Amino acid sequence: MAYSLLAQATMVAHFAFLAYLVVGGFLAWRPRWRASVWVHVAVVAWGVSIVTVGQECPLTHVENWARRAAGGQDLAGGFIDTYLTDVVYPGEYLTETRLVVAAAVGVSWLGWWRLAARSRRSAR
Repeated sequence: MAYSLLAQATMVAHFAFLAYLVVGGFLAWRPRWRASVWVHVAVVAWGVSIVTVGQECPLTHVENWARRAAGGQDLAGGFIDTYLTDVVYPGEYLTETRLVVAAAVGVSWLGWWRLAARSRRSAR
Protein backbone atom coordinates (compact mmCIF):
# COMPACT_ATOMS: atom_id res chain seq x y z
CA MET A 1 0.00 0.00 0.00
CA ALA A 2 2.76 2.46 0.95
CA TYR A 3 4.68 1.73 -2.26
CA SER A 4 1.57 2.26 -4.34
CA LEU A 5 1.02 5.63 -2.65
CA LEU A 6 4.66 6.53 -3.28
CA ALA A 7 4.27 5.65 -6.97
CA GLN A 8 1.17 7.83 -7.18
CA ALA A 9 2.83 10.70 -5.32
CA THR A 10 5.77 10.48 -7.70
CA MET A 11 3.40 10.62 -10.66
CA VAL A 12 1.82 13.78 -9.22
CA ALA A 13 5.28 15.29 -8.65
CA HIS A 14 6.15 14.45 -12.26
CA PHE A 15 3.04 16.27 -13.53
CA ALA A 16 3.88 19.25 -11.32
CA PHE A 17 7.44 19.31 -12.66
CA LEU A 18 6.21 19.29 -16.25
CA ALA A 19 3.61 21.97 -15.53
CA TYR A 20 6.31 24.13 -13.98
CA LEU A 21 8.56 23.49 -16.97
CA VAL A 22 5.86 24.78 -19.33
CA VAL A 23 4.49 27.76 -17.36
CA GLY A 24 6.96 28.37 -14.54
CA GLY A 25 8.68 31.19 -16.38
CA PHE A 26 5.46 33.19 -16.26
CA LEU A 27 5.64 33.16 -12.44
CA ALA A 28 8.79 35.25 -12.74
CA TRP A 29 6.75 38.06 -14.29
CA ARG A 30 5.50 38.90 -10.81
CA PRO A 31 7.93 41.19 -8.97
CA ARG A 32 7.92 39.01 -5.88
CA TRP A 33 8.84 35.92 -7.93
CA ARG A 34 11.28 37.57 -10.36
CA ALA A 35 14.29 35.56 -9.11
CA SER A 36 12.43 32.26 -9.64
CA VAL A 37 13.39 32.46 -13.30
CA TRP A 38 16.75 30.92 -12.35
CA VAL A 39 15.02 27.85 -10.92
CA HIS A 40 13.02 27.70 -14.13
CA VAL A 41 16.23 27.87 -16.20
CA ALA A 42 17.53 24.83 -14.30
CA VAL A 43 14.26 22.95 -14.77
CA VAL A 44 14.21 23.70 -18.50
CA ALA A 45 17.87 22.70 -18.85
CA TRP A 46 17.08 19.40 -17.14
CA GLY A 47 14.08 18.81 -19.41
CA VAL A 48 16.09 19.61 -22.53
CA SER A 49 18.85 17.24 -21.45
CA ILE A 50 16.32 14.44 -20.97
CA VAL A 51 14.94 15.01 -24.47
CA THR A 52 18.28 15.52 -26.24
CA VAL A 53 20.60 13.18 -24.34
CA GLY A 54 17.97 10.62 -23.45
CA GLN A 55 18.89 10.28 -19.80
CA GLU A 56 16.27 8.90 -17.46
CA CYS A 57 14.52 11.29 -15.12
CA PRO A 58 15.06 10.44 -11.44
CA LEU A 59 11.32 10.72 -10.87
CA THR A 60 10.77 7.96 -13.43
CA HIS A 61 13.32 5.82 -11.61
CA VAL A 62 11.55 6.39 -8.26
CA GLU A 63 8.12 5.70 -9.74
CA ASN A 64 9.31 2.48 -11.41
CA TRP A 65 10.96 1.33 -8.18
CA ALA A 66 7.78 2.01 -6.17
CA ARG A 67 5.61 0.30 -8.79
CA ARG A 68 7.79 -2.84 -8.68
CA ALA A 69 7.82 -2.80 -4.87
CA ALA A 70 4.01 -2.60 -4.95
CA GLY A 71 3.88 -5.64 -7.25
CA GLY A 72 3.35 -3.69 -10.46
CA GLN A 73 5.38 -3.14 -13.59
CA ASP A 74 7.61 -0.33 -14.79
CA LEU A 75 6.23 2.47 -16.90
CA ALA A 76 6.19 1.38 -20.52
CA GLY A 77 8.69 3.77 -22.10
CA GLY A 78 8.70 6.43 -19.39
CA PHE A 79 6.41 9.00 -17.86
CA ILE A 80 5.63 11.06 -20.96
CA ASP A 81 5.04 7.99 -23.12
CA THR A 82 2.72 6.52 -20.48
CA TYR A 83 0.69 9.50 -19.31
CA LEU A 84 0.86 12.13 -22.06
CA THR A 85 1.61 10.78 -25.54
CA ASP A 86 -1.60 9.56 -27.19
CA VAL A 87 -3.50 10.69 -24.09
CA VAL A 88 -3.07 14.47 -23.99
CA TYR A 89 -1.74 14.87 -27.53
CA PRO A 90 -1.47 12.48 -30.49
CA GLY A 91 1.89 10.74 -30.69
CA GLU A 92 2.47 11.90 -34.25
CA TYR A 93 2.51 15.51 -32.94
CA LEU A 94 5.36 15.00 -30.46
CA THR A 95 7.66 17.42 -32.31
CA GLU A 96 4.93 20.04 -32.57
CA THR A 97 4.12 19.62 -28.88
CA ARG A 98 7.77 20.14 -27.97
CA LEU A 99 7.86 23.26 -30.14
CA VAL A 100 4.78 24.67 -28.39
CA VAL A 101 6.43 24.02 -25.02
CA ALA A 102 9.64 25.69 -26.25
CA ALA A 103 7.61 28.67 -27.49
CA ALA A 104 5.85 29.01 -24.14
CA VAL A 105 9.20 28.95 -22.34
CA GLY A 106 10.66 31.46 -24.80
CA VAL A 107 7.72 33.85 -24.40
CA SER A 108 7.92 33.58 -20.62
CA TRP A 109 11.65 34.34 -20.59
CA LEU A 110 11.28 37.22 -23.05
CA GLY A 111 8.53 38.69 -20.87
CA TRP A 112 10.69 38.25 -17.78
CA TRP A 113 13.61 39.97 -19.48
CA ARG A 114 11.47 42.92 -20.59
CA LEU A 115 9.92 43.33 -17.14
CA ALA A 116 13.30 43.07 -15.42
CA ALA A 117 14.78 45.65 -17.82
CA ARG A 118 11.85 48.00 -17.21
CA SER A 119 12.26 47.55 -13.47
CA ARG A 120 15.98 48.38 -13.69
CA ARG A 121 15.25 51.49 -15.78
CA SER A 122 12.65 52.75 -13.34
CA ALA A 123 14.99 52.11 -10.39
CA ARG A 124 17.53 54.56 -11.86
